[in-house]
Amino acid sequence: MSKSVTRTATKSRAAGLRPVTKQAPDYTSRAYWNGTIKMSLSKFFILSVLHQQPMHGYDIASAVEKTTKGCCSPTEGTIYPALREFEEGGYVTSASEIVQGRERKVYALTARGRAAFKVAVESWMEITECLTDSRNVVTRAARKSAKSGTCC
Repeated sequence: MSKSVTRTATKSRAAGLRPVTKQAPDYTSRAYWNGTIKMSLSKFFILSVLHQQPMHGYDIASAVEKTTKGCCSPTEGTIYPALREFEEGGYVTSASEIVQGRERKVYALTARGRAAFKVAVESWMEITECLTDSRNVVTRAARKSAKSGTCC
């Protein structure tokens, strides 16, 4: 153990502090996997709906939810940080407009954003093929287990 780590641990014990232990995720939980997948796909679907047309934040959230049939419903806490990141990277631009007396930002993909979406589609298609292959492995194993009459 390095001296800095040892000193930190010693200081924590001397101050009466206990290390915080993080509970391991439940990898058998569908909620865990759904959350992980949705978090990963939110940026993809934001690019996807903006690829169709420029939109403001609320329209983006609605379009993503509609596109994914409710599977991915990004919140403001997901959309706006992603849009800010996309804008800082040059993937989207924003312009303010006044609608019914209220100002709102409308986001549009740049050429770089369209290129990023193309790469994202290609990457997700590769992953989709791997997922399909994995599903086939699970299905074959289940059939084999059913035929042999054994469990697990």
